[in-house]
Amino acid sequence: MDTMSTRALNRATLQRQLLLSRAAMSAEDAVAHLLGLQAQNVRPPYYALWSRLDGFRPEELSTLLEERGAVRMVTMRSTIHLHTADDALTLRPLVQGARDRELKIFRTGLVGVGIERLGELSRALVEERPRTMKEIREALLQEWPDADPMSLSVAARCTLPLVQVTPRGLWGKSGQVALTTIEHWLGRKPEDVPAPDETVLRYLGAFGPASVKDMQTWAGLTRLKEVFERLRPQLVTFRDEESGVELFDLPDAPRPDADTPAPPRFLPEFDNLLLSHADRSRMGPAEYKGRTWKGNQAYCVFLLDGFLAGVWRLKEGKGAAHLEIEPFGKPTRAERAALAEEGERLLASMTGAAEREVRFVDFTAQ
Repeated sequence: MDTMSTRALNRATLQRQLLLSRAAMSAEDAVAHLLGLQAQNVRPPYYALWSRLDGFRPEELSTLLEERGAVRMVTMRSTIHLHTADDALTLRPLVQGARDRELKIFRTGLVGVGIERLGELSRALVEERPRTMKEIREALLQEWPDADPMSLSVAARCTLPLVQVTPRGLWGKSGQVALTTIEHWLGRKPEDVPAPDETVLRYLGAFGPASVKDMQTWAGLTRLKEVFERLRPQLVTFRDEESGVELFDLPDAPRPDADTPAPPRFLPEFDNLLLSHADRSRMGPAEYKGRTWKGNQAYCVFLLDGFLAGVWRLKEGKGAAHLEIEPFGKPTRAERAALAEEGERLLASMTGAAEREVRFVDFTAQ
């Protein structure tokens, strides 16, 4: 079995993630290829696509959401993702078992609560009109006043495939989170629980080469080994040079040379590039992991030579936009210049500010 070095894995993953060079594809095609984008906040999906697509404009993704070609909902790892409508209708049923297991964690706060009845009440509420989670929780408390309020909220989002309706998620617009069911929003019902085979193949196309545990980490699922074994005749395998773990991949997937140049890239907080493998060493040293957040604050990150190398933040106001960059190490003069150039492009494309500046600062210590 051939081995793959950390750099080789890094370059293969970057290529699949559209980060070695910007791709000439639509936002919808990119979201589908990437199997969704992390979307706990409004802006991250837009930054994620800006760094991956040639000529990306935020209005393109906003239009896709407004026209219901994409939705924001809880899927993998119990976090909000932005998916194409077609993927949302299949991926949510695929991970429903994980949502059912999550619900069991909160069973002590749901004593006496009938989950089937809770689902019926919640569905009636959100299909009458989109509701905030606070409104859903308060209505459920009228039925079960002794239940734990947070547990009722978790039960509603685990039981039903709830989507965030627009204007939430639109670029440059504000709006609180209001929810309805995916079938009510799209006019189509989710599929029955699909076999995971096709999703495994698509995962490898977007994140491979990868191990069984990598895929399980990305999806928040368990017991996928038998699926990989079933697919083994269709796949090629490698051995991770550092850990010795078996990695699976699509035969014709790109695996660039380990020395392929990788330009600087600015990524949002919680980008799936950094969260979709059990072993994340292909994207950066382990000691950097704790430096990408402080308390409850997660930082946006940037890559140098393909690897996690620092954090950034955007400060806007009164016609001015300042991009603050904090490297973890000591970039060379050429690397600083390349970062500044990429940062200036980000400011020009993603802000309307007339006054723009890129600064190198140590803002996480503040």
